[in-house]
Amino acid sequence: MNIIKCIAGRNNPLQPGSVCSPISMPAFPLRTLLLAGLIGFSRLAPAQPAFEINKLATPGNTPPVWVSISGFTGEAAQVLEFDLYVQGFGFTNAENAQYLISGSNNGSVQGRVMDRFNKSVLVSKAYTGAALRRQVHAFADDFVQALGRKGIAQTKIAFKVATSPAGRTSEIYVSDFDGYGAQAVTRDNMITAAPCWVPGRFMLYYDSYKLGNPAIFSHDLSTGVRKTVAWYGGSSMSPAVSPDGRKVAMILSKDGWTDLYVADADGSNPKRLTRSPEDESSPCWSPDGQWICFATRINERRMLCKVPALGGPSQRISTTGVLNPTEPDWSPDGKWIAFTAQMGGFEICVVPSQGGQVTELVAGEDPSWAPNSRTLIFSRRSTGRLSLLDVPTKQVKDVTRVSSGENSQPSWAR
Repeated sequence: MNIIKCIAGRNNPLQPGSVCSPISMPAFPLRTLLLAGLIGFSRLAPAQPAFEINKLATPGNTPPVWVSISGFTGEAAQVLEFDLYVQGFGFTNAENAQYLISGSNNGSVQGRVMDRFNKSVLVSKAYTGAALRRQVHAFADDFVQALGRKGIAQTKIAFKVATSPAGRTSEIYVSDFDGYGAQAVTRDNMITAAPCWVPGRFMLYYDSYKLGNPAIFSHDLSTGVRKTVAWYGGSSMSPAVSPDGRKVAMILSKDGWTDLYVADADGSNPKRLTRSPEDESSPCWSPDGQWICFATRINERRMLCKVPALGGPSQRISTTGVLNPTEPDWSPDGKWIAFTAQMGGFEICVVPSQGGQVTELVAGEDPSWAPNSRTLIFSRRSTGRLSLLDVPTKQVKDVTRVSSGENSQPSWAR
């Protein structure tokens, strides 16, 4: 298993040698939210024919894949069910399940999965050398990957945590995808916001008011080295790193209007991509690095657009059925754009990446795609929590909350 080591410090909150190591990480007290949520899982699903796991899943209208689980107890059982539920699995008895999951967790995790329909064994493995949660996450990933999907149980998220009333100060945190093992990245005692991962690296970009006006920083979490990427007289906000890590899109007001720019990863050679009196916001990249999607206003109407990363005219992305789209995020497989619709409340939606009919999913905002292109993490303003959403089935679970402050603006490492 890959192990990331980092240590908390005053100036460099995450450096080599930290308690992030799954071997040395202390056990966290089990939260009651998992137990309460898992009791409500369906365990008596009707018998169904074998489900073709890789067929095109319809957002919000796809049944779960039924599995049975036996042999796991306590925290191990709860972690396994959480990991699978947010990836579109439901729970039933062995007579009605397609996949039979069995195992034990006496000191180490033993896991086995059999396809009940064709009698094939998909996984049969022992897991050692890490904390219990890590062992279970690894088993869940092996099962999901045996079905041809990308596993997400061992991934990381970054997010903003309000550290004072009304969000007057906030810091950036990093945790496992389910909220466990959270550690502060910043200690600026200012407003910090909009974290964004560098693809394939343990590194973030984010906004901070540490220098007065909003500035964009890069932060290598392995070494603790933090550098200023963009800091001008006005605002420098909303960094989004390209899929190859060589470019950064950002919103700057250095030339009067608040426009979209693209620059080298260190902030040099900024190039202005839009020229509009309306405020642009929330850039994100297509997975091939050719396009940058963003939110804007045209004739007083908020909409999504995309612009070539090398420069050129912007193109509108239609979002039929909803109003005021913002906060887009392009799925890693290139097929979907998730976004927030503002229609009285806030709603998480998805639309085909070329535009078209929108599917409304759940109340929330700040969506970010997982590497599997089917699970989203988002924030709920009503509760101040982050939640995970399986887009095809609309199954939702809250992640563990950090402190009493609002948790928001999540970004999923890819």
